Amino acid sequence: MSIRMGDRGPDDIPGVGPVVGNEFAEVSVDVDTEGNSARLRLTDLRTGRVRFLDALELETIIWLADGHLTELLDPSADRWRDRS
Repeated sequence: MSIRMGDRGPDDIPGVGPVVGNEFAEVSVDVDTEGNSARLRLTDLRTGRVRFLDALELETIIWLADGHLTELLDPSADRWRDRS
């Protein structure tokens, strides 16, 4: 699935929802209200992997130092390793 992003913001794809993407990743973003409180549901459209983030986890990302965030963004640290 390839989704082109322009200056208009995320694409809203029927059945998938709002998608934020670039040349490196495409992620569906939705708000899940099934738990005890609202949380963000993020789906990697390439792999189908899903992650839920609550308000505390989102705030933690906001407060991360740039250097620490850069370490987390390194795909060789986790994403591309063989998980057999």
